[in-house]
Amino acid sequence: MSESIRAVERALDVLLCFTSQTPELTMSQISEMIGINKSTVHRLLSTLEKNRFVERDRATGVYKPGLRLLQIASLAMEQNNLRRLAAPFLHDLCSRYRENVNLTLLDGADVVYVDVIESSQRVKLAATPGQRLPAFCTASGKAILAFLPEDQVSHILERGMTQYTRSTVTSQEAFFEDASRIRERGFAMSLEEFEDGINAVAAPICNQPIASISIAGPAYRLTRERMLEVGPHLLAVAKNISLEVERALNLE
Repeated sequence: MSESIRAVERALDVLLCFTSQTPELTMSQISEMIGINKSTVHRLLSTLEKNRFVERDRATGVYKPGLRLLQIASLAMEQNNLRRLAAPFLHDLCSRYRENVNLTLLDGADVVYVDVIESSQRVKLAATPGQRLPAFCTASGKAILAFLPEDQVSHILERGMTQYTRSTVTSQEAFFEDASRIRERGFAMSLEEFEDGINAVAAPICNQPIASISIAGPAYRLTRERMLEVGPHLLAVAKNISLEVERALNLE
């Protein structure tokens, strides 16, 4: 076996150490788990960090999966029929609440619509699969970003926080304050933050999310009070979709 292939195998061994049970690890823990000396593990982690496959907390030295891995996972989820698995849940939500229901994936600093189930009401939103919106000021995006490591989110926010409306949050400090509230509730809300007159509520899919589902509609119908009522049920549905995704990936 060539040295280059062996290095690839070792790098993969490092990445496979990160699981839902071990989402954060020190270099020493990784060294023990894969049986490789610390100097070699340090070189592997440095290369992976440089290419954003892992992120290191500067204060504690703890490593966690990086943004590049999440982007690859996003593609994997899309290719593994996320849209098909989520479709029955989305249709049920649309029938129940009679507002647009969306399935989105995180892609860089944006969320991309994977599926859109349109409201049956006369006044409804215009959205189509493939549409991209900024993650930081949409419910779909905030539902994902709030549960990602803060350093990864900071990297995304540094690309720019454009003020789209008077309600748009344009500072990282204010964003992370909102993110803390989102983690407490389990779901995110956007009150006219991206577009005047439009509100949305969203919940993340999977533990370290790269996807979310949302309900969006006119602000006069989908009020803050209404979103607080809808949010817990939306979160329960997102958890059910997460279970379906996990089952599908385990079978493949």
